[in-house]
Amino acid sequence: MAKIYTMGEILMEIMRVEKDKPLDQADFFKGPFPSGAPAIFISTAAQLGNDTKIWGGVGKDKFGEALIRRLKNDGVDVSDVMVGEGSTAAAFVAYSGSGDREFIFHVNGTPASDAVFRETGNIPDFFHVMGCSLTINDSFKGEIEHACRYFHDKGAQISFDPNIRPTLLGNRNIMDIAGNVMNRCSVFLPGRDELLLFSEGRTGLHEAAAFLFEKFPKLELIHIKLGRYGSQIITRKEKLVIPIYPIEKKYPIVDPTGAGDSFDAAFVSAIAGGKDLEYAGNLAAKAGAINSIALGPMAGDIKGMISQNLI
Repeated sequence: MAKIYTMGEILMEIMRVEKDKPLDQADFFKGPFPSGAPAIFISTAAQLGNDTKIWGGVGKDKFGEALIRRLKNDGVDVSDVMVGEGSTAAAFVAYSGSGDREFIFHVNGTPASDAVFRETGNIPDFFHVMGCSLTINDSFKGEIEHACRYFHDKGAQISFDPNIRPTLLGNRNIMDIAGNVMNRCSVFLPGRDELLLFSEGRTGLHEAAAFLFEKFPKLELIHIKLGRYGSQIITRKEKLVIPIYPIEKKYPIVDPTGAGDSFDAAFVSAIAGGKDLEYAGNLAAKAGAINSIALGPMAGDIKGMISQNLI
């Protein structure tokens, strides 16, 4: 069993009932669903049997109670989740028929963005960072960077999914947001467009990866998510192509929100547990697929379906 920690936003997600219902029009929603990229990540890591912990914040309301209860039930240590004044953070999402998503985030100014990192003598194998958490405000970014620096200096590996949404990045430079994390990152988990965003104009995956390996000496591995084309794992010595897991042959795709976060958690769990890269890549593909067949970002039965070989 590996020890995996994270810090970031914990929030409730509310979704449109039907596709092609934009958020600037009156219509129906469904939810709330426990969410937040770091929370989804750590929920999946806990379901896979790891020793897990999250630093974050929720409000003194029913949403906050439900989020803490969900994380506890999954086996996550929530002793450093602050319960603060004000409302629990929320996100509203609408899907288009093509699969594109539109988000409105209510995070900054809530307890989710006021959380602080308290140092601990328990050092994880991996500390995971989500880029979306770094874009919320400078204070919260500083707390996450503090945690990243502290754990890295104590011997933990840093995994990083940039997960940078344009609505949160604004006009800021990507390295101003993520540079301090990238300088300590050993496992980088971008999508294709995110990889290219970090590579200063490179257009090919391997060219971009080579640039990042040269720029960031700590970087050991890049696992690129390629949607329906699966993923590629690139290290300083080898390259692997991992196919997508064809879950739609057994179950319909319902809600892909959070699939990438579960993908990250399964991959980090596997390599932290000493598994080879091919095994880790395929486990990540399965976890992401399971996440997508249930309504809600944390609703997939990843623990049950994998442990019982139902996938």
